[in-house]
Amino acid sequence: MTPPSRPRPHDSRSAFGLLAVAVVLFGSAWPVMKIGLSGATPLWFAAARIGLGAATAFLLLAALGRLKIPERRDLPIVATIAIFQLTLFHSFSQLGLRNLPAGRSAVLAYTTLLFLVPLACLTGERINRWSGAGCLLGVTGIAVLLAPQSIDWTTDGAIAGHLWLLMAAASWALAIFHARRHAWHLGPLELLPWQLLLATFLAFPLAALFEPDGGIVAESGPLLCLAYLGILAGPTATWAATSVSRLLPTTVSSLGFLGVPVLGLTISALWLGEAIDGPLLLGAVLILCGVGAVTLGAARPSAEP
Repeated sequence: MTPPSRPRPHDSRSAFGLLAVAVVLFGSAWPVMKIGLSGATPLWFAAARIGLGAATAFLLLAALGRLKIPERRDLPIVATIAIFQLTLFHSFSQLGLRNLPAGRSAVLAYTTLLFLVPLACLTGERINRWSGAGCLLGVTGIAVLLAPQSIDWTTDGAIAGHLWLLMAAASWALAIFHARRHAWHLGPLELLPWQLLLATFLAFPLAALFEPDGGIVAESGPLLCLAYLGILAGPTATWAATSVSRLLPTTVSSLGFLGVPVLGLTISALWLGEAIDGPLLLGAVLILCGVGAVTLGAARPSAEP
């Protein structure tokens, strides 16, 4: 069997450059979303972002000459990602972000990989020590963030905000779980416009049902935030992330994307003036170490002790 070719040096340099672009765009999205929500209700803001992202994705793929119609065998993954990774993740994230600081929200949302461990157990997969220890570290970090010393439980929406973001992470994990087991015909990037289009048709009725009096204020602040998220931090960053996944080993790219919550926490502190206290820092470190350990564990044979 011919061994897989290694990326050429200039390919690797391009990949790390694209990784940096994706991390910056995704990381900066959290404070931008927080600002945008000052003039919008959560579900309408999520729906508008998804709709704008769909239009951008169709234009982007057409410009790249990669716009293709998905075949029937790819329809299940189109539906799964549209429902769980796009509609529910963005909706739940906005609902949580409404009541929590952007930096804390970024950290909680990136607990996604931790939820893959119990999902794997449910399918009978053996979990190695790296993944088990990582899951334990991550759960400990979540407990630290939820402790009374870290947040005021009497504040309106504080507990609910944490739960919304953990539900967002779990929803994204379901999409990843299916994506890892799906036999792809078209690649993730080619399917992205169709996933966003389906999510658009799901997100707007959801917003109309649960926020009948909601909407987005027609002011420059929320609209500029929406444009940034729908055009750059969504489809463009996803294109960069997809390219990175093809050029770098999965473990390298996964660990690299841990920079997203770190950057989100940092930018939120510098730009929005959010405080980074001891419990938040400790919880974030535990969660990120846990996610890193789960990532390393996924790269090892499941039977390895």
